[in-house]
Amino acid sequence: MSAIVGMYHFNNNPVNVKEGMAVMRALQGIPADDTKVFYKENIFFGCRAQWITPESVGEQLPLYDKESRIAITADAIIDNRKELFEKLSINRVNQIGMTDSELILKGYQKWGENVPKHLIGDFAFIIWDERKGRLFGARDFSGSRTLYFYKNKQCFAFCTMMTPLFSLPFIERELNRDWLADFLALPNILDSVDASSTVYKNIFQIPPSHSILVADGKVTFSRYYHTASIEKLKLKSNEEYVEAFRDVFQKAVSEQLRTYRNVGTRLSGGLDSGTVAGFAARTLQQNHKQLHTFSYVPVSDFVDWTPKNKLADERPFIKSTVEYIGNIRDHYLDLEGRSPFTEIDDLLQMMEMPYKFFENSYWLKGIYEKAQEEDIGVLLNGGRGNFSISWGPAEDYYATLLKEMKWLKLYNELKLYSENREVGKKDILLVVGKKAFPFIRKYRSSQDDYRFPLLINPEFARETDVFNRIKEQGIDIDHAALNMYDARKNHFEKVYSWNLNSTSRSKLSLHYSMTDRDPTNDLRVIQFCLSVPESQYVQGGFSRSLVRRATEGYLPDKVRLNQYFKGIQGADGIHRMKPQWNMLIEEIQALCKDPVLSELLNIEVIKNALTVFQSGPKDESIYDANCKVLMRSLIVSRFLKRMI
Repeated sequence: MSAIVGMYHFNNNPVNVKEGMAVMRALQGIPADDTKVFYKENIFFGCRAQWITPESVGEQLPLYDKESRIAITADAIIDNRKELFEKLSINRVNQIGMTDSELILKGYQKWGENVPKHLIGDFAFIIWDERKGRLFGARDFSGSRTLYFYKNKQCFAFCTMMTPLFSLPFIERELNRDWLADFLALPNILDSVDASSTVYKNIFQIPPSHSILVADGKVTFSRYYHTASIEKLKLKSNEEYVEAFRDVFQKAVSEQLRTYRNVGTRLSGGLDSGTVAGFAARTLQQNHKQLHTFSYVPVSDFVDWTPKNKLADERPFIKSTVEYIGNIRDHYLDLEGRSPFTEIDDLLQMMEMPYKFFENSYWLKGIYEKAQEEDIGVLLNGGRGNFSISWGPAEDYYATLLKEMKWLKLYNELKLYSENREVGKKDILLVVGKKAFPFIRKYRSSQDDYRFPLLINPEFARETDVFNRIKEQGIDIDHAALNMYDARKNHFEKVYSWNLNSTSRSKLSLHYSMTDRDPTNDLRVIQFCLSVPESQYVQGGFSRSLVRRATEGYLPDKVRLNQYFKGIQGADGIHRMKPQWNMLIEEIQALCKDPVLSELLNIEVIKNALTVFQSGPKDESIYDANCKVLMRSLIVSRFLKRMI
């Protein structure tokens, strides 16, 4: 992978090479195996390359093809290489050692602006077409790699990171108040409903699933991929669906293991990460390599406060997975001395923006650090699994059966589901009824009318018209989504939902010189999963039925068939913050008196949250709304101070 840079001057005005080199110097904190630049007249390209795949070792980036007069700089790993070799009629001799950036370039020469439609993998690239006098680029369908840009009347500048662009004398570091308003007003984990915006007013990003064209002084986005047109798959039997799942998922895993370095994966006690580990370890064994697994565990003096069906310490399930799969070197990280509070400044530096995932921040960062020590080139995860391979919300499916009056099927399923979950049928039916008929009073509860405390100053909200912008995107900030099917549809169609996880994965992996790959996020896997009938996902009293059946022989039944226990990572977050608790409270009290922050934040809400902790830190409040209010306001405050 790479950190890429570029400048393009309109009207053939020559670029200032010194300015381009200043942006490159600003990237020196990013580890690199090689650094190169290319410039010619009104174009400057740069690349700090990290060699991950065998083909990337010694790769020439930026690359300029003299014959076609086309240049490329790319941050990319392309997975469907064999398919592209065939489509592009590349003979076997030339296939050996061909880099991914060369493949993209050859694809552009054949398909032009349609080239992103043919690519599977994680990528962000910019191509300079000298003959046509324009730039063309794209970001992969889920935005797995970041690419930011600035434009004025004279030039277009881009970079993998935002901060280096401020090395250019004509770009001012100015807060994007609309973006911040979105961040503060959205109660969930989303940062903004505008996928092209950033926290900085003058810095934009290519949205996921989009290409960019820079021509005649204008910037144009074009969405090249939608999931809405996927047709339903019709196979003859359950066994055929299982076989088809294994085929497509094995291909995705195998292609994402392409590295000359070690391979690792984040492993919890659940289905998604376990499935990734199960398929990866088998494949690596055939290549005489071992899979490293990295798992977060609570600190030793933590007293578990979680309900009996929640697991703060998932080691019993993780070790069961490790022992069953084999060919694994497991690592358990308690990261003593680290907490959501201690890692704020480091995370802000890497993320270049405020973030909301404070509960997981310290252990995610710790896993990357340990993976770097083990020379991991590819770090796998199963982050998209809930919406792809392990889709199958039983209660929502049963609500559909209820509305369609399929009584016999519903009765049989509820009977098996209640037995598997060890929950009474009446209790399940109450939940199902609420999902099927949320407007009926007897199914409503006080929780339905719950509203997350608004962290945004009401006047700031009115000034930015944030609530109308959020509403236009179909987001109801007052109520959680009751229908998981609608949530899934929005997840894949609304590209703003992809930016959050993709941004953190891209930037953390870049800082620790590896690539973070997610087979559950492979486009072919997602297309397959969206094509599978819903009856395959919920059957026999099991939610997530397809992946449970498909991992027979890959995962132990203790994990594969578990519907009772659920991991709850980061449950010891407040416990970890106790040594710094007084500093945390003092800092929040100080920000409440800051006149600048008072114009942006809802100070009364923050003060109310403080009163909850008057008697001291409460371990069980780590996922509470009041804790989120305090930590999010603290992170925003720290970020704004860094801007000054």
